Amino acid sequence: MTKHRLHNRLCFDFSRTKRQPFTTSPLPAEATPTSCVPTSLINHRTLCFSLAENLILRGLFDSAQKVIRRIINQSSSLSEALSAVEFSISRGVEPAETSYGFLIRQLVTSGETQKAEVVYEDCILKRGIELNHSLLNSMVICYCNLGKLDEAKLLFEKLLDLKLLPCSRSCNELIKRFCGVDRFLDGFDVFVDADNADVLLSFGCYSKLVDGLCFRGYISDALYVLDVLCDRGLPPTVQLFKILVVSLCKRGRVEEAHLLSMEMESYGFVLDKVMYTTLINGYSKIQKMTTAMMVFFRMMKLGCGPDTYTYNTLINGFMNLGMFDKGWVLHEQMVQFGLEPDAVSYQIMIVNYCKYHKVDCALTLLDDIIQCNVAPSVHSYTALISALYKENRLTEVDDIYRKMMCTGLVPDHVLFFTLISNYPRGSEISLACTFLRAIAKNGCGIDLSYIPSPTSRKVTTDIMLDIDLLLGEIRARNLTLAGVAFNIYMIALCLGGKLGYAQLCMDKMASLSLQPSLSAYNSMIKCLFQKGLHEDAKFLVEVMQDQGQVPNQATFLIMVNEYCKQGDIQSAVEVLDQMEESGLKPSIAIYDSIIGCLGRKKRIDEALGIFRRMLEAGIYPDETMFVTMINALSRNGQAILAHELFVKMLEDGVQPSRYAYTALISGLVKKNMIAKGCVYLNRMIEEGFMPNTVFYTSLIKQFLRKREFEFAFKLVDLMERSEIERDLVTYITLVSGVSRNIRSLDGKWLVPQRRYEESKEMLFRLLHQSAMLPKEKCLKISVSSHEQIKFLALRLINKVKSIPLVPNLYLYNGIISGFCWAESMEDAYKHLDAMQNEGIQPNQVTFTILIDGHFRSGEIDCAVGLFNKMNSQGCLPDNIVYNTLIRGLCKHGRLMDALSLLYTMLKKGLAPSKASYESLLSSLCANNWSVHALKICHDMLANKYVPCRYNLKSLICILDEENKCQEAHFMYDLLLKKKRFMLNTS
Repeated sequence: MTKHRLHNRLCFDFSRTKRQPFTTSPLPAEATPTSCVPTSLINHRTLCFSLAENLILRGLFDSAQKVIRRIINQSSSLSEALSAVEFSISRGVEPAETSYGFLIRQLVTSGETQKAEVVYEDCILKRGIELNHSLLNSMVICYCNLGKLDEAKLLFEKLLDLKLLPCSRSCNELIKRFCGVDRFLDGFDVFVDADNADVLLSFGCYSKLVDGLCFRGYISDALYVLDVLCDRGLPPTVQLFKILVVSLCKRGRVEEAHLLSMEMESYGFVLDKVMYTTLINGYSKIQKMTTAMMVFFRMMKLGCGPDTYTYNTLINGFMNLGMFDKGWVLHEQMVQFGLEPDAVSYQIMIVNYCKYHKVDCALTLLDDIIQCNVAPSVHSYTALISALYKENRLTEVDDIYRKMMCTGLVPDHVLFFTLISNYPRGSEISLACTFLRAIAKNGCGIDLSYIPSPTSRKVTTDIMLDIDLLLGEIRARNLTLAGVAFNIYMIALCLGGKLGYAQLCMDKMASLSLQPSLSAYNSMIKCLFQKGLHEDAKFLVEVMQDQGQVPNQATFLIMVNEYCKQGDIQSAVEVLDQMEESGLKPSIAIYDSIIGCLGRKKRIDEALGIFRRMLEAGIYPDETMFVTMINALSRNGQAILAHELFVKMLEDGVQPSRYAYTALISGLVKKNMIAKGCVYLNRMIEEGFMPNTVFYTSLIKQFLRKREFEFAFKLVDLMERSEIERDLVTYITLVSGVSRNIRSLDGKWLVPQRRYEESKEMLFRLLHQSAMLPKEKCLKISVSSHEQIKFLALRLINKVKSIPLVPNLYLYNGIISGFCWAESMEDAYKHLDAMQNEGIQPNQVTFTILIDGHFRSGEIDCAVGLFNKMNSQGCLPDNIVYNTLIRGLCKHGRLMDALSLLYTMLKKGLAPSKASYESLLSSLCANNWSVHALKICHDMLANKYVPCRYNLKSLICILDEENKCQEAHFMYDLLLKKKRFMLNTS
């Protein structure tokens, strides 16, 4: 056959093949009108197909693949590219990876994203074709358009892993899509990667990220985006600056906001009224009124006239510091400028008058503004009611509440919180019903005659049914007020511990497209924590953020407080870290809670560390914080440091309260620095702070600990003659203080020194003078034997029982411990039964007291049985319970049981005390159990405990007798090190 004939045959075959559909292709080709394609191109394309066909027939597949790749890359339309791919696949030639990349890019550009995904999955992934730069970028864009952002992010990360450069379009698409579904942190991660790769992004990406990150509270990340924008030479807009300035001020970072506003001016922008007022408000919140006024004067100088809100902000700043004269000067200036003070202006004044205990001034102002036809806000009434409650002016509370209701005001959740905190527990649902009735009547004009009042209902479930009815009526008339009503009800359910109903209420709100308020969310979070559902609480915080509610200081304070109540310091500090990482400046209250907990746990070094961290964060302690720190130092025997901190407080102009004086004086007495304590007691009295119940109780506690019974009861007698009421804490202190000394009476007594006795008498004389009492003979109590102190403890317990107090767990524990130490276990169990009958359940302390009582009475099996009962009742034993049991078992020769309990304790992650180890080691040595004794010794060293010299000597003797020379030598070296250490520290 000649070449000419062969060529004709190939051309004929190709033409025939072209007319048949390529059924092997998964994608249908689109018909493209040939009229718009030049004839020369069609002829060239036909020749290329012919060439590829020839090459395939000759088995030159690589060459054919190159021709087909050129055909695909030079295709002028999507249909041409598809037909080339169909041609290649139908003839068994796999298109090159660049061909697939071109095809997918064409499909994505044409909006055929689903077809692009099919080609990618069937032709790329299934065939194991290597991914290149173009293909990955195209598929990132494809998945973004399909809304499959996680898949897009994975491919984007693959690009980075392969050290390939992401294209500008894929980065822009991914960031914008993440921002569009509120995944701003994911968008920020892509932004950082794009910036590191020097990819140019559109201005829209910067704008969306700054807006979204600020909205979610990630201010530091938003500032990073702005820095990158400026570094890239892109001009920031005034809106970007405004968002950042306002957000920084909201998060308590006003100094940074001020600097940013100056940078904004350097770009030629001018601050508006909102931005100036936001800065003034930020400085007012941190009590920097001089700087706030500087901002105000600059605002006036540049011709930006203040409005009522600006003046209200300044008035609030000054009055919040007790500078009422300056507040009124601004009020007059405001009137002169033609700005009428509104309800908020007077609300600010009333709230601050109440804050500084000027309730009568607040009441007068309320009457004045009503006469001037200015309707007071509900917040004004709330502040007054709260202040009147504090002063126990209950009749006036009722008058103010009725006056508010008569004005037709709708009560809110803040007023609900104020009232419920002064109502007895269990009144939450009833009060919520009263509030909902007020909303229905005053806000919606609903006739309430057919709905019974909560006072006529005897069962809570009936009130809840009435509330459901009220909610339905309110919802039908006013959806906004329905949101208020639902929030109040949700808060009431959480405060009442009805978590299940609260969750149903939240679900109902969601079904009505109503958003729970921040206070409602916070109440739910607190309730979850109190129920022990910590993970659920943290998940709710995430849900809350997804709904657009940014956690505030109150949210984090709730979390920290609850963790501290449970002694979980690590989690509390993690919350503090989380706040700082998100750019939210923690409040003093959060630091105060953590430091207070550390002080109670005797972890004073860590407490000082948190205190320093607070100062480094630019947060200066207030009087409450100083008291907490002084109290922590005093409790832990650091009286000198406590005194130095008190002096620092005075130097910084912080006026100490009676609580600061009480904490300091108690700490000084504890360290036998009574003379210095008298100096501060005298100063305290001169400043008008008379010793009260808390002060006397703290002194009585310290002297009982020193076993100064006579002086302690002289203080009790003086307290009674001074007509200072003894509260529950006083009685708990007395019962516990006397009872704990029953077994330690034979110990070493403090030998009174002349100066010590003189300082005690000086202390008593100052207290006596402050009470202005005539000289009388003081009560004298002599305690010199076990029988006398037992008699005193039992007499005290009987006296406490006769006093009409509402007993709590602490008082019962004190009474039970008294009976146990007096070896009257029968009476101890009678009080345990009485306690449980009143609905007060025993805790770990109760069980520890009883177990210890059984050991001292020689009832070992009863002690072990009580430990097992404790487990069965769901009261998990803590370190103290285990340590008490170990020491008791050792004392009574039950060594195997003690060892078993020690290892059980270690398995549960609990740490035995040094005293428990020493007790066990001593008993093991006494019984010549050298193997176990060595193991305990090594365990002690692993826990950074060094055995006492007595136990080390005993163990060395046993090892020497058993010819265990190496072990004996090791213990001897340890003993020598201990001796050297003691010599160096003495």
